[in-house]
Amino acid sequence: MYKIGFDNDKYKSLQSSRIRERINEFGGKLYLEFGGKLFDDYHASRVLPGFQPDSKLQMLLQLKEEAEIVIVINAQDIEKAKLRGDLGITYDDDVVRLIGEFTNIGLMVGSVVLTKYTPSSRVEAFEKRLEAMGYPVYHHYVIEGYPSNISQIVSDDGYGKNDYIKTSRKLVVITAPGPGSGKMATCLSQLYHENKRGIKAGYAKFETFPIWNLALRHPVNIAYEAATADLNDVNMIDPWHLEAYGKTTVNYNRDVEIFPVLKATFDKIYGECPYKSPTDMGVNMAGKCIVDDEACREASNQEIIRRYFKALCASVNSPAAKEEVYKLELLLNQAGITETDRKCVVWARQVEKRTNAPAAAIELNNGEIITGKTSELLGCSSAMLLNALKNLAGIDDETFLILPEVIKPVQKLKTEYLGNHNPRLHTDETLLALSISAATDSNAAAALAQLKNLKNTEMHSTVMLSPVDESTLKKLGVRITCDAKTKKQKIK
Repeated sequence: MYKIGFDNDKYKSLQSSRIRERINEFGGKLYLEFGGKLFDDYHASRVLPGFQPDSKLQMLLQLKEEAEIVIVINAQDIEKAKLRGDLGITYDDDVVRLIGEFTNIGLMVGSVVLTKYTPSSRVEAFEKRLEAMGYPVYHHYVIEGYPSNISQIVSDDGYGKNDYIKTSRKLVVITAPGPGSGKMATCLSQLYHENKRGIKAGYAKFETFPIWNLALRHPVNIAYEAATADLNDVNMIDPWHLEAYGKTTVNYNRDVEIFPVLKATFDKIYGECPYKSPTDMGVNMAGKCIVDDEACREASNQEIIRRYFKALCASVNSPAAKEEVYKLELLLNQAGITETDRKCVVWARQVEKRTNAPAAAIELNNGEIITGKTSELLGCSSAMLLNALKNLAGIDDETFLILPEVIKPVQKLKTEYLGNHNPRLHTDETLLALSISAATDSNAAAALAQLKNLKNTEMHSTVMLSPVDESTLKKLGVRITCDAKTKKQKIK
């Protein structure tokens, strides 16, 4: 059942104000390392219901007259043609996409930095592409002894050999297409160069998760560990903060581990470090904008379970994913939940047991559960989808939205002419048939109008969905889990 737990407007206001405060604390110039996704932060919107996927972007727009964006990409990722798994495009193509997205909404992109730079044909072609678009490109190099040899790093043979990035605004947002791009090193390199030029500048980090002022084992923070199970990130009490202030805050292992290096770097550049802990570096205000803790706890528990099912399905074809499954099992235990705390899982499995065929169930935003079973005409996801739309439109369950005589010719097309073995309609085919029926049938039209109300609903299938079904349902905003078996596997 979907309930708002996060005040998005308060977040945008508080967050932009906090960043302005940090700019002033450093005398008027701040390099802000921006972790996570600026666009489409769907993880945050799932675990903090009410958080809009573009909230961080909207927050930055409140600072757009003061901000410029520097995009960082690891040259080695260009050479390897590294892909963004969620978008299916290379990191270099994503840099171009990000430039377009930022400029289209009025944010200034100042330049692009190639970290760990070594020349190659792919890298040089990318540089020429950016220069043709009118964007300066800077080179940062591999520094011997990084990150532990501070005297080497903070010297003319370390940061000093990197290009100085020319910036013109108070707030310089350092972002990247993905992890491992070198955002922090870029920020620190700039502090070294600015200091040599007599310009006072500071560094801060904007990372949404883990949320520093929630408990270590709060489900929102456990959900972050679940989301990064493949990276082996671990939430932990910030020992530096506890020692300095006697207060318990939450951070994660990589920031805690790198803090001594960052502190020593600040000491070397400025004579002292302005921060006493990794938590001090952050500017995240999300924890202060939770208005219904119970709603956020429940949403986060569902996210942990979803991540678990996703890893289980991945492990069917990738043995390496089993390590991720084991970690997620531990996180389920820490959260005190099991897979059956997801209501739609229980209902779908009950239908499968009764019919001895694949089944699906969806929990609507009002908490009602609607199921679908496999038939000669429809797959279980398609049946569930039509049943849910009937329910939302107040249409009797026995009413046909798509007549069998409409479905059968489509099945004939699929099997006899297109060579498909499965005659049952997928969800996209079902929606097309429903759209055609809506032209002459008021019930079909009423059902079609309810598609918008499937957003933020929870669904489970007792078999792994086909790519087309998964894609269609995700476009409708349905949050999906599946049991880790295929339709060909025997139902037990």
